Amino acid sequence: MLSRQNKILAMKVISLFSVVRGYNIPIIILAQYLSAIFILAPEKRALDILLDFHLFLIVFASAITIASGYIINNFYDSQKDLINRPNKSMLDRLVSQKTKLSVYFTLNFIAALMALIVSWRAFLFFSVYIFLIWFYSHKIKKFPLIGNLMAALLAVLPFFAILLYFYNQISFNDLENQRGHFAVIFAHAIFLFLLLLIREMIKDLENLKGDLINNYKTIPILYGERASKKIITFLTFLTIVPVYILIEIYDIGYMDIYFYSCFIILIFFLLYLWKSNSKTQFLLLHNVLKFLIVSGVFCIVLINPSVLWHGKTLLLKI
Repeated sequence: MLSRQNKILAMKVISLFSVVRGYNIPIIILAQYLSAIFILAPEKRALDILLDFHLFLIVFASAITIASGYIINNFYDSQKDLINRPNKSMLDRLVSQKTKLSVYFTLNFIAALMALIVSWRAFLFFSVYIFLIWFYSHKIKKFPLIGNLMAALLAVLPFFAILLYFYNQISFNDLENQRGHFAVIFAHAIFLFLLLLIREMIKDLENLKGDLINNYKTIPILYGERASKKIITFLTFLTIVPVYILIEIYDIGYMDIYFYSCFIILIFFLLYLWKSNSKTQFLLLHNVLKFLIVSGVFCIVLINPSVLWHGKTLLLKI
């Protein structure tokens, strides 16, 4: 049996894990490595990518920067979360605000140090990224649309850190030959950005009560739920553009199965959206989008699915 002191310590660890959303960190790391192997640097051997120490530092720095971002976001949203997520909020409050800030600064220091080991460019990138996360949490997130846009952008930026790392190794003359590769990368990024932006707008509908009490000027508060639903519908149809580029113009292997499945799910998503008017219904829509985003991470392997049954061979040859 654990002593009372050990039980309190265990609860605080669980609380901190909840604050940093520790269940998301492995997904973020996996997404970055799969993106590097199958999208960003498909011409490199998978083993070389996995054993690249500087890439590891960038991936790890991205993960802990995002974790620190969750902390500072939780710090500023503590009052709002008491209304929107009372159960999670009570768990999160087991760790004091002072401790959260201490962990926040420690994680950012470690991330900046890791980036500095890679290069001054990586250090500059993560310094700006850390500042933008703080600025978003402190100021920007309270404003309509620009807060949603910045939240989606901040979620996508870690993948550009890896992109810059790989393309920093390419000479200027070779960049012209990589134009098609850039198009594939940016089409994937735009699709992910749109899904994240739609999710942020669903969260505004879901958290309407807490946002209203805490004077957050979100789209549903300023212009109503109907206007918000119209924008979400427009953004959903806009996902057709990057998907068309990926499926019809470039070769993405069997990942087109994922995109076709997304369209079917998004059609039902929109039908249910226009029938939704409660927090529970918006939460379900939020979880559907999370499923599409997370499943998209695992479906990256469909670009070259033979890795599933010839893993060792491809590890050495990719």
